[in-house]
Amino acid sequence: MRRSFSTGFVGPSPAAGRETEADDFQVRRFKQILLDEIDLQEMSAQPAEERRARLERVLAHLISREGLILSSRERSILIRRVVDESIGLGVLEPLLADATISEIMINGHETVYVERFGRLERIPSGFTSEAQLLQTVDRIVSSVNRRVDESSPMVDARLPADARMPRGARVNVVLPPLSLNGPLVTIRLFPRAYGLTELLQRGTLDRPAADLLAACVQARRNIIVSGGTASGKTTLLNALSQFVPDRERIVTVEDAAELSLNQEHVIRLETRPPNVDGRGEITIRDLVRNSLRMRPDRIIVGEVRGGEALDMLQAMNTGHEGSLATVHANSTDDALSRIETLATMSDIEVPFLAIRDQVNNAIDVIIQLTRHSDGTRRITEIAAVVSARREEYRLQPLVEWDPVDRRFRYHAIPDGLRRGLDHAGVGVPGTWPVREG
Repeated sequence: MRRSFSTGFVGPSPAAGRETEADDFQVRRFKQILLDEIDLQEMSAQPAEERRARLERVLAHLISREGLILSSRERSILIRRVVDESIGLGVLEPLLADATISEIMINGHETVYVERFGRLERIPSGFTSEAQLLQTVDRIVSSVNRRVDESSPMVDARLPADARMPRGARVNVVLPPLSLNGPLVTIRLFPRAYGLTELLQRGTLDRPAADLLAACVQARRNIIVSGGTASGKTTLLNALSQFVPDRERIVTVEDAAELSLNQEHVIRLETRPPNVDGRGEITIRDLVRNSLRMRPDRIIVGEVRGGEALDMLQAMNTGHEGSLATVHANSTDDALSRIETLATMSDIEVPFLAIRDQVNNAIDVIIQLTRHSDGTRRITEIAAVVSARREEYRLQPLVEWDPVDRRFRYHAIPDGLRRGLDHAGVGVPGTWPVREG
């Protein structure tokens, strides 16, 4: 008896992850038939591409043997999904390959959301069962020698770039009983390395602001990039790093290595979580302190979130000018206050006034990024730190985004920043609209 095949198609779209999907019943059925025909354990030593090619050939034969009536497209989709669930990551495979997706959020096996162009959308297909989702989770975390189970129900790990995930990713898993919604998985796909030219095209900033920031990096000004979660801090940090001269030795310190610098002399450091016995943890602070012994010309800290703030400030004040870092904050003023607070989390007792002295002397420019309701990410303020020594923090805006007129407004460059640019032989960019000093 010959059988027809229902695709379960939901809406047309060229993007991966929203294409016509094979019927879940047929996927489960042919996966079982495949497992009855082939011992996947025996194939585990073969390269992934060879395993996939062999399984695709076997499945094509099985589908023909079963007499299923399929178009060539339906046939290829069914084969891909069965192979993905047998040796791959199932529903996640096309999503990980989709360059338009920046984040994947799994809320239990039936519910999968993605972030695309800054907006959340639910995809039509989910995992067929909680067991299948847990199997996928196990494949993900075991690839980086981690485990997650009832005794250790949370894990956070970086997945290196490979053929499946060309950009690399960071995965966070929370299992029941901590989660009341079933297994929760959040996969943040690392952004492609954008240059300032591409950020200009996307409206993140404009030409005068881009030229000023490039001049500040070249003049070895210390810069803090501030913003909320997923506001584009790492993307901007990558773009700014392209103006660091190739002759300099750069040390990057990150919780999960997302930065992608093109310079020749780049040393990348990444934190390490504790093992199952709670030992062996290496924190950002450990790495920042160690980086000072590595003869860096510049230090780039992916995110300051603890006592390492004090070590970073001391580095900026003692011969490592031109360093870059990001911090979670809602405004440029909040960024300074947060760095001051984080510095007090160090195990070294330092008076507040002494920390304020360090902050005023170390930080030259703060860039505030905002993710708007329509999904766009934009610089909403660039400000120079004009306070000195133990004064109350004072910032002078250089660029501000006007949400009413929807354009950038500019202000005069303060004397201190102007002298720094001139002394480095860079000077204020000719595109800067405000000329008075």
